[in-house]
Amino acid sequence: MVRPHRLLFPAPLRTGALLAAFALLTCVAREATAADRVTGHAFATRSEVLATHGMAATSQPLATQVALDILKAGGTAVDAAIAANAALGLMEPTGNGIGGDLFAIVWDPKTQRLYGLNGSGRSPQSLTLAELRGRGLTHIPPRGPLPVSVPGCVDGWFELHARFGKLPMRRVLAPAIGYARDGFPMTELIAYYWDRSVPLLSPYPGFKEQFTLDGHAPRKGEIWKNPNLARTLEQIASGGRDAFYRGAIARTIGDYIKAQGGYLSYDDLAAHRSEWVQPLSTNYRGYEVWELPPNSQGLTALQMLNLLEGYDLKAMGFGSAEHLHTFIETKKLAFEDRARYYADPAFVQTMPIAGLLSKAYAAERRKLVGRKAAPRVDAGNPALHQGDTIYLTTADASGMMVSLIQSNYRGMGSGMAPPGLGFILQDRGELFSLKDGEANTYAPGKRPFQTIIPAFITKDGKPWVSFGVMGGDMQPQGHAQIVSNLVDFGMNLQEAGDAPRIYHTGSSEPTGETMSDGGQVYLESGFALEAVRELRNRGHAVGWGIGDYGGYQAIARDTGSGVYYGASESRKDGQAAGY
Repeated sequence: MVRPHRLLFPAPLRTGALLAAFALLTCVAREATAADRVTGHAFATRSEVLATHGMAATSQPLATQVALDILKAGGTAVDAAIAANAALGLMEPTGNGIGGDLFAIVWDPKTQRLYGLNGSGRSPQSLTLAELRGRGLTHIPPRGPLPVSVPGCVDGWFELHARFGKLPMRRVLAPAIGYARDGFPMTELIAYYWDRSVPLLSPYPGFKEQFTLDGHAPRKGEIWKNPNLARTLEQIASGGRDAFYRGAIARTIGDYIKAQGGYLSYDDLAAHRSEWVQPLSTNYRGYEVWELPPNSQGLTALQMLNLLEGYDLKAMGFGSAEHLHTFIETKKLAFEDRARYYADPAFVQTMPIAGLLSKAYAAERRKLVGRKAAPRVDAGNPALHQGDTIYLTTADASGMMVSLIQSNYRGMGSGMAPPGLGFILQDRGELFSLKDGEANTYAPGKRPFQTIIPAFITKDGKPWVSFGVMGGDMQPQGHAQIVSNLVDFGMNLQEAGDAPRIYHTGSSEPTGETMSDGGQVYLESGFALEAVRELRNRGHAVGWGIGDYGGYQAIARDTGSGVYYGASESRKDGQAAGY
């Protein structure tokens, strides 16, 4: 995940600079009078997209069109999601690809229930904690061969397809193969992030040869082709998931990683399987919000909502100092639990999920929220109460809806690009802790803590919203803000994503870092200067940055009329479209 340059304003208040900067930003936000007349909120960028037969929302317009083409050809929402994901792996390798992991939530209209898929991969069996420590490491590095874990994306595709797909995989992957072979024009924001990755990853064999044009990133409007990826996808389309995990592709990956001094092997790939899991939920003011269980961090969003439910946010008013302060302080509490308890449940048998989701536990933890910013909070005891990423969502005429997220983790991943394959392996293993006795401490064959989380909302047992907000630690914060924007503040689907966002950093992490000095608060333009000043008076260190606020896509369903509503992130290159 790429971190932007940020401007911070530590106490005491630097009055002149802060007033001038926030006055300018606030004026920019308040000038959107046309949007205000149309939607009721000055920050809204456009109206929602409406359709009845199908809908897709992705972070790249061509990928959205790929999904629609699959739907029009008779494919299911799952077929369309896989096709769009394959296209995004080509078009937006700054955030995803078949070298990474996948999670999904699917609403099945036949059974009238949600299904969750954990498509994350495991650490190499031959790499031990002792070996990592023997190298003098206190953290697993972000690039190179050591953070590489098994890529779970392709197996996730085939698990989803076997259960909910209709068109043959050859047809589903054909658009991505065609674009990889023939090329497409690079979009602006993806070109920007790609350019930032080139100097970091070019030293690693295979990257510069396969992911640059004469040594530089493809620029906006330049045609990008990836014939190596086209050939890899053709093998997968014809040979199935075993072509990736048990064939020549797996052997190429294993040989390449070994040559680079790493540990991921052919046997690790051959042993991989995804896992169908039961989504977790909490009721937030009459709406059931769904996330996937650990090793993902989706539970964090549910814990935040449980804490926020105890406050009258609507009465506080969106963007008020009281609203912002309450959100930040509840985030701190949930993230401390995240750092202590979340990990691969196969290795942590006593994970207190029921306790963490308990309303009684939330009520107890809520007592720790005061009028001032807490410089430090600790994880609770729920047992007493027993980079970068892409997100996409699709829906079809039958009522099936898919919430899917897929990632290489840190931007373009580890930089490890096996020769001739056209993709980069993820660096998700960086998220393990190397400290003894923690839930997320490294072990062979273990799934690392995962930041990527899809989400879903139901109402009275019926599907309402499939959504996600990609972007590392921003994801659960973004999920909680989207739900609150919809439920507490009555925003429509597009407004809920366009509203200015809050991003807090500095909480304790599953990698072993601990919180100190209350962390930092970053606010997008559009919040009132008076609210920012009050936050500082309460002890918050406030600043702003560009790029950390996530990437939102969403589809809502009106079950009465059958109409779909689509929304796409104004901060990305993407598009929501239907037919």
